[in-house]
Amino acid sequence: MLSATVSSMLLCAAFLTAGPHPLQAANVTSLTNESVKYTVGKEHFFVLCRNGVKAVIVDNSASDSRDAPGHRAGYNGVTSLSHSKRADNIFVPNYAGLNFEHIHDGTLAVNADKFEPRRAPMELRVIDAYTVELYQAPTPNWKLESCGRYELLEDGVIQYTFECIPREDIFQNGFIGLFWASYIHQPEDKSISFRGRESKEPVDTRWIKAVTPKHGVESTHPPAGELPELKLDPEFPLTLVNHRSRYVYDEPWYYGVSHGMAYVAMFSSRDRIWFAQSPTGGGAENPAWDFQWFIPNYKVGQAYGFVMRLAYIPFESREQIERATLAHRNALNS
Repeated sequence: MLSATVSSMLLCAAFLTAGPHPLQAANVTSLTNESVKYTVGKEHFFVLCRNGVKAVIVDNSASDSRDAPGHRAGYNGVTSLSHSKRADNIFVPNYAGLNFEHIHDGTLAVNADKFEPRRAPMELRVIDAYTVELYQAPTPNWKLESCGRYELLEDGVIQYTFECIPREDIFQNGFIGLFWASYIHQPEDKSISFRGRESKEPVDTRWIKAVTPKHGVESTHPPAGELPELKLDPEFPLTLVNHRSRYVYDEPWYYGVSHGMAYVAMFSSRDRIWFAQSPTGGGAENPAWDFQWFIPNYKVGQAYGFVMRLAYIPFESREQIERATLAHRNALNS
């Protein structure tokens, strides 16, 4: 398992060589792999059930059914996530989790449509009983083509694989910025917990329980180590993107607790995901437990991707969560 520091060194080295881009896609989804067989869903949602977990995947069209009641147009991803130990949806009703939210380049060009992934049409592609994809053709403004795969693994953990291809060279600051939101319904505690430290501290990794004071203040936590240069306009409007906290993380995962259940987001050090959060992203009592991803030095026509896993399991203790997710975290970082 690579440490965050070693991973960042390898990332920087890869950017400086003529070798493969360190964030190149693994060619998993139907966007990049022509051998993937799928059928287009008859509905705007598809239900995945396995090992006591139920995940309802939706495109960004409105839907109203028993499995996706009152789902609001614009939200996509996992509209409902429940467990045999808690039947209620962890996400805000009508909203979603792992919701593809923003495309940007750090400039005011994002004002043309701050929520373009929500609005550009998506196609729901069914791979099998446990796997579905949300494909989006090149978007009107950013010309980014993408596909997100939601796979419910045997033990009930969701594996999310995202791949994208920029089709035009229109990202002005030399990087592609992407953002995902998960709107949590009225948890008793709005914080997320991760292992990290204050960015000015060279060592002293510890557990941090992070709560942002308000929306857009100290809202994003980058990985430790060298980071790519990300130029952001002073008036850039997506405040969860550009307002760093005083923390960095040393291990690429975090968790929050809601009504006795742990929501555990796990990533690969290779992908250099940034954690993000808001205490009111989904409404006054509804925090957003989010993440964002940056693709520096992109090239038109090349495919980029990342993979993460989401566990939704009963919470007993921090130590229990560490044990329960260890195999998944190791798999992502092997």
